[in-house]
Amino acid sequence: MNVNGPRIFIVSDSIGETAEKVVKAVAIQFNSDITEIRKEANVTDKSQIVRIVEEAKNYNSIVVYTIVLPELKKTLEEEGDRYGIPRVDILGPLMEALSKIATTSPKMEAGLIYRLDEQYFKRVDAVEFAVKYDDGKDPRGILKADVVVIGVSRTSKTPLSMYLAHKNYKVANVPLVPEIPPPQELFEISPKKIIGLTADPDKLNQIRRERLKTLGLNDSANYASMERILQELEYADALFKRLGCTVIDVSKKAVEETASIVMQVLKEA
Repeated sequence: MNVNGPRIFIVSDSIGETAEKVVKAVAIQFNSDITEIRKEANVTDKSQIVRIVEEAKNYNSIVVYTIVLPELKKTLEEEGDRYGIPRVDILGPLMEALSKIATTSPKMEAGLIYRLDEQYFKRVDAVEFAVKYDDGKDPRGILKADVVVIGVSRTSKTPLSMYLAHKNYKVANVPLVPEIPPPQELFEISPKKIIGLTADPDKLNQIRRERLKTLGLNDSANYASMERILQELEYADALFKRLGCTVIDVSKKAVEETASIVMQVLKEA
Protein backbone atom coordinates (compact mmCIF):
# COMPACT_ATOMS: atom_id res chain seq x y z
CA MET A 1 0.00 0.00 0.00
CA ASN A 2 1.20 3.47 -0.87
CA VAL A 3 1.17 5.38 2.45
CA ASN A 4 1.39 8.64 0.58
CA GLY A 5 -1.33 7.71 -1.85
CA PRO A 6 -4.71 9.42 -2.30
CA ARG A 7 -7.29 9.30 0.47
CA ILE A 8 -11.01 9.36 -0.16
CA PHE A 9 -13.40 10.85 2.37
CA ILE A 10 -17.00 9.71 1.96
CA VAL A 11 -19.53 12.07 3.51
CA SER A 12 -23.25 11.30 3.77
CA ASP A 13 -26.26 12.60 5.65
CA SER A 14 -27.53 8.99 5.61
CA ILE A 15 -25.55 5.77 6.07
CA GLY A 16 -23.30 6.41 3.06
CA GLU A 17 -23.77 2.98 1.51
CA THR A 18 -24.44 4.33 -2.00
CA ALA A 19 -21.29 6.47 -2.09
CA GLU A 20 -19.20 3.70 -0.57
CA LYS A 21 -20.21 1.22 -3.27
CA VAL A 22 -19.45 3.70 -6.04
CA VAL A 23 -16.08 4.65 -4.53
CA LYS A 24 -15.00 1.03 -4.09
CA ALA A 25 -16.08 0.16 -7.62
CA VAL A 26 -13.86 2.95 -8.96
CA ALA A 27 -10.98 2.59 -6.48
CA ILE A 28 -10.43 -1.06 -7.38
CA GLN A 29 -9.41 0.10 -10.87
CA PHE A 30 -6.35 1.74 -9.29
CA ASN A 31 -5.10 -1.43 -7.61
CA SER A 32 -3.70 -0.53 -4.16
CA ASP A 33 -2.82 3.08 -4.89
CA ILE A 34 -5.65 4.35 -2.66
CA THR A 35 -4.30 4.61 0.88
CA GLU A 36 -7.59 4.86 2.73
CA ILE A 37 -11.30 5.14 2.21
CA ARG A 38 -12.91 6.80 5.19
CA LYS A 39 -16.68 6.97 5.56
CA GLU A 40 -18.39 9.67 7.62
CA ALA A 41 -22.05 8.66 7.87
CA ASN A 42 -25.12 10.35 9.36
CA VAL A 43 -23.62 13.81 9.03
CA THR A 44 -26.35 16.20 10.15
CA ASP A 45 -24.48 19.24 11.42
CA LYS A 46 -22.31 21.89 9.72
CA SER A 47 -19.63 21.51 12.40
CA GLN A 48 -19.16 17.89 11.30
CA ILE A 49 -18.55 19.07 7.74
CA VAL A 50 -15.96 21.58 8.90
CA ARG A 51 -14.15 18.94 10.96
CA ILE A 52 -14.04 16.45 8.05
CA VAL A 53 -12.71 19.02 5.56
CA GLU A 54 -10.14 20.24 8.11
CA GLU A 55 -8.79 16.70 8.29
CA ALA A 56 -8.99 16.07 4.55
CA LYS A 57 -6.85 19.13 3.75
CA ASN A 58 -3.88 17.44 5.42
CA TYR A 59 -3.76 14.70 2.80
CA ASN A 60 -3.78 14.23 -0.94
CA SER A 61 -7.51 13.67 -0.82
CA ILE A 62 -10.89 14.04 -2.45
CA VAL A 63 -14.33 14.21 -0.85
CA VAL A 64 -17.12 12.09 -2.30
CA TYR A 65 -20.56 12.85 -0.94
CA THR A 66 -24.22 11.91 -0.99
CA ILE A 67 -25.90 14.82 0.72
CA VAL A 68 -29.45 15.93 -0.03
CA LEU A 69 -29.85 18.55 2.69
CA PRO A 70 -29.11 21.88 0.94
CA GLU A 71 -27.50 23.66 3.91
CA LEU A 72 -25.03 20.82 4.53
CA LYS A 73 -24.23 20.52 0.84
CA LYS A 74 -23.51 24.25 0.63
CA THR A 75 -21.20 24.11 3.67
CA LEU A 76 -19.25 21.19 2.19
CA GLU A 77 -18.83 22.98 -1.12
CA GLU A 78 -17.68 26.22 0.56
CA GLU A 79 -15.21 24.43 2.85
CA GLY A 80 -13.89 22.34 -0.03
CA ASP A 81 -13.34 25.45 -2.14
CA ARG A 82 -11.52 27.15 0.73
CA TYR A 83 -8.82 24.47 0.79
CA GLY A 84 -8.96 23.48 -2.86
CA ILE A 85 -10.09 19.94 -2.11
CA PRO A 86 -11.61 18.15 -5.13
CA ARG A 87 -15.11 16.85 -4.49
CA VAL A 88 -17.58 14.59 -6.24
CA ASP A 89 -21.32 14.97 -5.77
CA ILE A 90 -22.89 11.58 -6.54
CA LEU A 91 -26.57 12.43 -6.09
CA GLY A 92 -26.69 16.08 -7.18
CA PRO A 93 -26.32 15.77 -10.98
CA LEU A 94 -28.90 12.99 -11.24
CA MET A 95 -31.34 14.80 -8.96
CA GLU A 96 -30.94 17.96 -11.03
CA ALA A 97 -31.56 16.02 -14.26
CA LEU A 98 -34.64 14.27 -12.86
CA SER A 99 -36.02 17.59 -11.65
CA LYS A 100 -36.23 18.69 -15.27
CA ILE A 101 -38.58 15.86 -16.25
CA ALA A 102 -40.39 14.95 -13.01
CA THR A 103 -43.81 16.39 -12.22
CA THR A 104 -43.02 16.70 -8.51
CA SER A 105 -40.19 18.34 -6.60
CA PRO A 106 -37.60 16.24 -4.72
CA LYS A 107 -38.38 15.78 -1.02
CA MET A 108 -34.81 16.62 0.01
CA GLU A 109 -34.94 14.19 2.92
CA ALA A 110 -31.94 12.12 3.95
CA GLY A 111 -32.16 8.31 4.11
CA LEU A 112 -35.52 7.93 2.36
CA ILE A 113 -34.54 4.71 0.62
CA TYR A 114 -33.77 3.01 3.92
CA ARG A 115 -37.04 4.14 5.42
CA LEU A 116 -38.79 2.63 2.41
CA ASP A 117 -36.92 -0.63 2.99
CA GLU A 118 -38.02 -0.55 6.62
CA GLN A 119 -41.65 -0.18 5.55
CA TYR A 120 -41.23 -3.08 3.14
CA PHE A 121 -39.95 -5.44 5.84
CA LYS A 122 -42.67 -4.28 8.20
CA ARG A 123 -45.23 -5.21 5.55
CA VAL A 124 -43.64 -8.62 5.06
CA ASP A 125 -43.84 -9.25 8.81
CA ALA A 126 -47.51 -8.25 8.82
CA VAL A 127 -48.34 -10.59 5.93
CA GLU A 128 -46.52 -13.47 7.61
CA PHE A 129 -48.43 -12.72 10.80
CA ALA A 130 -51.78 -12.78 8.96
CA VAL A 131 -50.95 -16.15 7.40
CA LYS A 132 -49.79 -17.64 10.70
CA TYR A 133 -52.87 -16.52 12.60
CA ASP A 134 -55.44 -17.02 9.85
CA ASP A 135 -58.71 -18.84 10.52
CA GLY A 136 -58.10 -19.21 14.26
CA LYS A 137 -55.05 -21.48 13.81
CA ASP A 138 -53.43 -20.20 16.98
CA PRO A 139 -55.44 -18.09 19.46
CA ARG A 140 -52.21 -16.71 20.92
CA GLY A 141 -52.07 -14.40 17.91
CA ILE A 142 -55.10 -12.57 19.27
CA LEU A 143 -52.99 -11.07 22.05
CA LYS A 144 -50.25 -9.98 19.64
CA ALA A 145 -52.45 -8.56 16.87
CA ASP A 146 -53.12 -4.93 16.04
CA VAL A 147 -56.65 -5.95 15.09
CA VAL A 148 -58.68 -9.15 15.35
CA VAL A 149 -61.33 -9.93 12.73
CA ILE A 150 -64.14 -12.30 13.71
CA GLY A 151 -67.20 -13.57 11.87
CA VAL A 152 -68.99 -16.61 10.49
CA SER A 153 -67.74 -18.46 7.44
CA ARG A 154 -67.58 -16.57 4.11
CA THR A 155 -67.70 -13.04 5.53
CA SER A 156 -64.34 -12.21 3.89
CA LYS A 157 -62.22 -12.48 7.04
CA THR A 158 -59.11 -13.75 5.26
CA PRO A 159 -59.20 -11.31 2.29
CA LEU A 160 -59.70 -8.44 4.73
CA SER A 161 -56.84 -9.67 6.91
CA MET A 162 -54.46 -9.86 3.96
CA TYR A 163 -55.48 -6.42 2.69
CA LEU A 164 -54.87 -4.89 6.12
CA ALA A 165 -51.55 -6.75 6.36
CA HIS A 166 -50.41 -4.97 3.21
CA LYS A 167 -51.20 -1.75 5.07
CA ASN A 168 -48.79 -2.91 7.81
CA TYR A 169 -51.41 -4.07 10.31
CA LYS A 170 -50.86 -7.35 12.13
CA VAL A 171 -54.18 -9.14 11.86
CA ALA A 172 -55.53 -12.33 13.39
CA ASN A 173 -58.89 -13.67 12.29
CA VAL A 174 -61.19 -16.09 14.06
CA PRO A 175 -64.12 -18.04 12.57
CA LEU A 176 -67.27 -18.14 14.67
CA VAL A 177 -69.04 -21.49 14.93
CA PRO A 178 -71.94 -22.02 17.41
CA GLU A 179 -70.62 -25.43 18.47
CA ILE A 180 -67.13 -24.09 19.29
CA PRO A 181 -66.62 -21.69 22.23
CA PRO A 182 -64.86 -18.47 21.22
CA PRO A 183 -61.20 -18.16 22.31
CA GLN A 184 -60.80 -16.78 25.81
CA GLU A 185 -58.20 -14.37 24.40
CA LEU A 186 -60.99 -12.35 22.77
CA PHE A 187 -62.12 -11.29 26.23
CA GLU A 188 -58.60 -10.30 27.27
CA ILE A 189 -58.06 -7.55 24.71
CA SER A 190 -59.69 -4.18 24.15
CA PRO A 191 -62.98 -4.40 22.20
CA LYS A 192 -61.62 -1.51 20.12
CA LYS A 193 -59.21 -3.97 18.54
CA ILE A 194 -61.95 -6.39 17.53
CA ILE A 195 -63.93 -6.13 14.29
CA GLY A 196 -67.02 -8.27 13.85
CA LEU A 197 -68.09 -9.04 10.28
CA THR A 198 -71.65 -9.90 9.39
CA ALA A 199 -73.63 -10.24 6.19
CA ASP A 200 -77.13 -10.52 4.77
CA PRO A 201 -78.42 -14.13 5.13
CA ASP A 202 -79.45 -14.33 1.46
CA LYS A 203 -76.04 -13.12 0.36
CA LEU A 204 -74.31 -15.68 2.58
CA ASN A 205 -76.59 -18.41 1.28
CA GLN A 206 -75.62 -17.55 -2.31
CA ILE A 207 -71.90 -17.40 -1.53
CA ARG A 208 -71.90 -20.67 0.38
CA ARG A 209 -73.85 -22.51 -2.31
CA GLU A 210 -71.32 -21.38 -4.90
CA ARG A 211 -68.49 -22.39 -2.60
CA LEU A 212 -69.88 -25.92 -2.28
CA LYS A 213 -70.25 -26.20 -6.05
CA THR A 214 -66.60 -25.26 -6.61
CA LEU A 215 -65.66 -28.02 -4.17
CA GLY A 216 -67.79 -30.50 -6.08
CA LEU A 217 -70.24 -30.88 -3.20
CA ASN A 218 -74.02 -30.79 -3.04
CA ASP A 219 -75.16 -27.20 -2.56
CA SER A 220 -78.05 -28.39 -0.41
CA ALA A 221 -75.67 -29.31 2.42
CA ASN A 222 -76.41 -27.96 5.88
CA TYR A 223 -73.51 -25.47 5.52
CA ALA A 224 -75.51 -23.51 2.96
CA SER A 225 -78.99 -23.97 4.43
CA MET A 226 -80.80 -20.82 5.46
CA GLU A 227 -81.63 -22.30 8.84
CA ARG A 228 -77.96 -22.91 9.57
CA ILE A 229 -76.91 -19.49 8.34
CA LEU A 230 -79.48 -17.75 10.53
CA GLN A 231 -78.32 -19.79 13.52
CA GLU A 232 -74.70 -18.78 12.93
CA LEU A 233 -75.52 -15.12 12.42
CA GLU A 234 -77.59 -15.05 15.60
CA TYR A 235 -74.72 -16.64 17.52
CA ALA A 236 -72.22 -14.16 16.06
CA ASP A 237 -74.44 -11.17 16.80
CA ALA A 238 -74.80 -12.23 20.43
CA LEU A 239 -71.02 -12.53 20.74
CA PHE A 240 -70.46 -9.13 19.11
CA LYS A 241 -72.74 -7.55 21.70
CA ARG A 242 -71.05 -9.45 24.50
CA LEU A 243 -67.64 -8.21 23.36
CA GLY A 244 -68.84 -4.69 22.62
CA CYS A 245 -66.88 -4.60 19.37
CA THR A 246 -67.40 -2.73 16.10
CA VAL A 247 -69.61 -4.60 13.63
CA ILE A 248 -69.45 -4.17 9.86
CA ASP A 249 -71.99 -5.54 7.40
CA VAL A 250 -69.93 -6.67 4.40
CA SER A 251 -72.91 -7.67 2.20
CA LYS A 252 -72.48 -4.83 -0.27
CA LYS A 253 -68.91 -3.79 0.45
CA ALA A 254 -65.70 -4.49 -1.40
CA VAL A 255 -62.74 -5.55 0.75
CA GLU A 256 -61.17 -2.11 0.22
CA GLU A 257 -64.27 -0.40 1.63
CA THR A 258 -64.35 -2.62 4.70
CA ALA A 259 -60.62 -2.11 5.25
CA SER A 260 -61.05 1.64 5.06
CA ILE A 261 -63.68 1.49 7.82
CA VAL A 262 -61.46 -0.74 9.96
CA MET A 263 -58.46 1.59 9.62
CA GLN A 264 -60.59 4.56 10.58
CA VAL A 265 -61.87 2.71 13.64
CA LEU A 266 -58.30 1.87 14.66
CA LYS A 267 -57.18 5.48 14.22
CA GLU A 268 -59.98 6.66 16.50
CA ALA A 269 -59.35 3.99 19.12
